[in-house]
Amino acid sequence: MREFEDAKDKVLMGAERRSLVMNEEEKKRTAYHEAGHAITAVLVPESEPIHKATIIPRGRALGMVMRLPEGDRLSMSKKNCIAHLVVAMGGRVAEEVVYGKDNICNGAMGDIQMATRVARSMVTEWGMSDKVGMIAYANDDQGGGGMFFGGAAKNFSEHTAKEIDSEIKRLIDEAYDQARNYLHDHVDELHRLAEALLEYETLSGEDIRQIMRGQPIERVETDDTTPVNRRSSVPQVSGPELAEPGDKPEGGEGGGMNRCRSPVKAADASNRQKSGGAAAMPPLLRLSRG
Repeated sequence: MREFEDAKDKVLMGAERRSLVMNEEEKKRTAYHEAGHAITAVLVPESEPIHKATIIPRGRALGMVMRLPEGDRLSMSKKNCIAHLVVAMGGRVAEEVVYGKDNICNGAMGDIQMATRVARSMVTEWGMSDKVGMIAYANDDQGGGGMFFGGAAKNFSEHTAKEIDSEIKRLIDEAYDQARNYLHDHVDELHRLAEALLEYETLSGEDIRQIMRGQPIERVETDDTTPVNRRSSVPQVSGPELAEPGDKPEGGEGGGMNRCRSPVKAADASNRQKSGGAAAMPPLLRLSRG
């Protein structure tokens, strides 16, 4: 079963990059960032359940929180959209709570991009803004938003464009405020969850809920010889003289780390395009820090 679980996580979350060296301060900041996502995902009623949270680098992300819907989902309500925005803001807010606004980093880039795409679709495609109304401002041949980035000529006035930008900013600002209220009210849980991520590196949804309830989590070893809490992705020592017998050099991607790129990919086939020509929903369930 362990092999099946690892294979599923590799497909959903990407391959682990244990050869990527992260220092302790970088791991700590990543742990708080992902803990912020996880806590808001637990507290927002309309959010999908958490599958796993990890600070093991996967792909180009330093850590991520993966959420999965409980069943097939072909549509999404306005409350669901707002929940995605709140969870996306949780990582940046957690950094502000712990480190202060002047010490935030660029790790929330992918979250901000995803939240902007969702909010823009809510306003220009899905008719979820009372101020702008139920009008499709994104033309199909522009890929949803081409008029904002050098696409074909706009089919609305500058005044309407300003109203669209204002509504997008309002949705994101309200989600940010809600995430900040959640994390300020649950700062103790934020610290506990970050400490657990630093200790175990990967937590299941049930682990996170136990920590939120103030209960300890217990890890047991599987049937094979590999413990659940595998070795840290940060080398504690260097040099061949301290290598364990039988160790082999790790493979994986080499080179430097691009912290400015954290692409958000679709996590579940249920968020595919609805039949009948409806606009495809953007990827929403995978939040990563890169």
